Amino acid sequence: MSDTMRRNILLNPGPATTTDSVKYAQVVPDICPREKEFASIMTPLRSDLVRVVHGDTDEYTTVLFCGSGTICMDVVLNSLLDNDKRALVINNGSYSQRACDVLDAYGMPYIELRQPVDALPDLDVIEEALRNNPDVGYVYMTFHETGSGLLNPAREVGALAHSYNTLFITDTTSAYAMIPINVYEDNIDFCMASAQKGIQGMTGLSYVIGRRDIIEASRSYPVRSYYCNLYMQYKYFEQTGEMHFTPPVQTIYAARQALDEYFAEGEQAKWERHQRVMAAIRSGIDRLGFKEALDRRVQSGLVAAVRYPNDPSWDFEKIHDYCYEHGFTIYPGKMQGQGTFRLCALGAIDEGDIVNFWKVFECALERAGVETPVIY
Repeated sequence: MSDTMRRNILLNPGPATTTDSVKYAQVVPDICPREKEFASIMTPLRSDLVRVVHGDTDEYTTVLFCGSGTICMDVVLNSLLDNDKRALVINNGSYSQRACDVLDAYGMPYIELRQPVDALPDLDVIEEALRNNPDVGYVYMTFHETGSGLLNPAREVGALAHSYNTLFITDTTSAYAMIPINVYEDNIDFCMASAQKGIQGMTGLSYVIGRRDIIEASRSYPVRSYYCNLYMQYKYFEQTGEMHFTPPVQTIYAARQALDEYFAEGEQAKWERHQRVMAAIRSGIDRLGFKEALDRRVQSGLVAAVRYPNDPSWDFEKIHDYCYEHGFTIYPGKMQGQGTFRLCALGAIDEGDIVNFWKVFECALERAGVETPVIY
């Protein structure tokens, strides 16, 4: 096996670029996942995932699931609502819309609070909904809307939820292990993520991080799913140290390596690296005259949703394919009917990678006959 492999720079919103050491961590002898040797990595892995968001492991725990990030949305939404309660979903993007879709699929009762996709949600409107609906069991909001780059006011919404004696659940899939998060300061009862994003691991492992007391209380809630039930998986972990169903073995070895690299780099240093990457992305956007879908003041600093220019020569597929052939991946999107492409500061990349990306991207524009600075 070669010591190195081709390094692709993924500027899509996940999976993210990984280090070779994370890739090679998957190359291990075959092992039954019920062996003590394999099970022994589970407990520290679960504890370290709590450490990332500064939780006390006596109060917070991690429950692992095999699947993409959406499985965690499914798990928390269906597992943490009692019979006499309704969910409150703050819907201001494609991923919060997905939460509504999950609740619809289960036929569960919920209040959908629609908010603008390009601005921060109105806290007064959220508080009014809580005041007028004392049967709300939890408030659900996306921490960082990956489709647009909007950073929601999680801390403030969590505080509102707690002031009305309800839970706060937030989808941190594209923020966890990138933007510093503290479950106590940010008023988070439950959050979630996937290994292929913030920790820079591999696809196939996702995790819910949340309060033990609430998980324990949920044992009496309706069981709406057999596979995606939070208490059942948690209880099995607590009793055996193992996942209830077959785990993604190689992916877990990669996650262990990725977490080791996360702690070696450090929370603040990693966030500063992501900020360097985004600064380099924005520098190219500005130089070429592109416009973004969101005001930068409400962005996370991890995703830039760039509007397609009005040049008749613009063809996203041609631009994408040229960049892909040269080792860079960009990703399309759509906001309010406008075509966009996303440039993301995720993964094991730094500002030098972005400098090289813009050279390739400009060549792609030139070959396609797109005028620069671009026109709108």
